[in-house]
Amino acid sequence: MPDRDRAVDLAVDLGIAAALAAAMLVEARLDDSSHVGGAAVAVIVLAALPVLWRRTHPVAALVACFGALFLLETVIAIHQTIPFPSMVVGYTLARRLDRGAAIVLGLVLGAVVLVNLAIVAPHIFFSWETPKNLAFVALPLVVAVAARNRQDYLDALVDRAETAERTREEEARRRVDEERLRIARDLHDVVAHALVAINVQAGVAAHVRDPDPETNRATFREIKRVSGEALGELRTTLGMLREVDEQAPVAPAAGLAGLEDLRRRLLAAGVEVELSLDPAVGTLPPTLDATAYRVLQEALTNVMRHVGPTTVRVEVTRADGALRLRVEDDGPAGDRPPSPRSGAGGHGVRGMGERVRALGGTLSAGPRPEGGWLVTAALPVPVPVPAATPATPATPAPHGVGA
Repeated sequence: MPDRDRAVDLAVDLGIAAALAAAMLVEARLDDSSHVGGAAVAVIVLAALPVLWRRTHPVAALVACFGALFLLETVIAIHQTIPFPSMVVGYTLARRLDRGAAIVLGLVLGAVVLVNLAIVAPHIFFSWETPKNLAFVALPLVVAVAARNRQDYLDALVDRAETAERTREEEARRRVDEERLRIARDLHDVVAHALVAINVQAGVAAHVRDPDPETNRATFREIKRVSGEALGELRTTLGMLREVDEQAPVAPAAGLAGLEDLRRRLLAAGVEVELSLDPAVGTLPPTLDATAYRVLQEALTNVMRHVGPTTVRVEVTRADGALRLRVEDDGPAGDRPPSPRSGAGGHGVRGMGERVRALGGTLSAGPRPEGGWLVTAALPVPVPVPAATPATPATPAPHGVGA
């Protein structure tokens, strides 16, 4: 393609050079005072040749055009068409310059033209021919600067559109990555909580010395219920990934309304939860509601995993434009030592922190001085924008009232 483009440009320049030479020959033929001989034709062709290298060497081509201009005025008496080659080459050069450089080029060429007119022009210097020749210099430069400005404007529009397109694509990829991370967190929370609860209950049943059939049946029923709920939540979470079958029902995401069920599951695993839910919490946005539930679920799952049977206090309050969560446990009951907790480096605590920070909140997790573990989180609650109240039209006065 580049070789083909160069061939096309050369063909165009050959056509322009031939047209310029033909125009000068026609003027020479029409001028009775001019003698068109072999030398005149050779000079005319020589004056048109610089057009052929105007794209590769525009400065040299422009100098050659002005040199041929002086030579033409010496050999043959034509004056109307001889500026045309220099105008074509000057336009090409000015397209590559900025506005300031084009103005400097115009001043230099104008001075050269004035010197030429003062030396070899057949007409009076102070006549209309002088501004006409200066216009031959200014016209291609003005057109070239205008064309360059328009091209720069179009290039800026294209660049802005491409930048906007790249930004949209990057934003779409970012949203997809965030959604994948959110779903991964949900899967982690659901599976971890269910498996820990099942593991604790199965471990208790396996270590009972004198198993009671009814107790075993209750344990297995609880394991079946927890695993069934976990499977249901997994189906709900995975349903978000479906691109087809949009009519299939999908259960709503878990929220603070499910804390009572969560407390019952923990109680079956030997963890007693003292739940304090502030009535001022009220209705929360779905994302905030689900995030608060997942944070509490993960904190309580860590208690089952690392402590075992114990007492946990959970407080959910709303104050100062924030939803505040607090989960604290007393550590293991009896002489059983606690399992080492991973703190901020674990996947569970890290997942809670990512959830909270995604909504602009803060989270802290660490051991209590008196024993046990404390998790606190603060999630900002967005303030709803009140709807504009339409103006009440004035009630017209009844007929007959007033003057």
